[in-house]
Amino acid sequence: MAIQLLISGFVLGAVSSFHCVGMCGPIALALPVHFLPAHQKATGIFLYNTGRVFIYALLGLVFGFLGRQVYLGGLQQGLSITLGAILLIFFLQTLLKKNIIHIKWADTLTHKLQRFIARYMQQKKLYGMFVLGAANGLLPCGMVYLAITGALASGSVGGGIAFMAVFGLGTFPAMFALSYFGSMISLSARNTMKKAVPYVMLMMGVLLIVRGLNLNIPYISPYLQANTQQAISCH
Repeated sequence: MAIQLLISGFVLGAVSSFHCVGMCGPIALALPVHFLPAHQKATGIFLYNTGRVFIYALLGLVFGFLGRQVYLGGLQQGLSITLGAILLIFFLQTLLKKNIIHIKWADTLTHKLQRFIARYMQQKKLYGMFVLGAANGLLPCGMVYLAITGALASGSVGGGIAFMAVFGLGTFPAMFALSYFGSMISLSARNTMKKAVPYVMLMMGVLLIVRGLNLNIPYISPYLQANTQQAISCH
């Protein structure tokens, strides 16, 4: 597996931490662990974030499999350009503050997951932190969608799992620190972090389009040979 894949996934996760701190901050700050002793509090926060990474890895399995089918069909160039174009549209709608693409089922899913998280938090069970993290990992999120494009573009199941897993690990330090030392990160600082997210999406979209153009530039736009199968004739 290319080390570049793992590095890019981790870096994307680290950058996405800005978005996570801004968007998921209220959940991370409200985790029912602050009444616990220090070591149990750390364990609960660790379990919560492990649940998130686990769900990301599962998403990587699903979309890595789909990306593999695209690769076997020799359509990876078109997929890369299409994914890049979608990310540019998301960037534009963020910039213009207009919903060019609106996914209705995502709103329904968000409401159901938010209700589940709110109910589960009231139970204040340490072992339930993993479940809370898993539920949070399923919440619709622009940066997770961005990571999913990387899993699709990886062209393999293993690559998709690895990309999403290291993406989650990249978000781990900031989210752990937010839950443990939440009062040290102001609301204004979290909002400032969120403003950088659309530009990360723009950069990723441009890179995916350039990658799909087959420019034979190492690491940025490597030559993607069509995966064609030679026909075998029997006489």
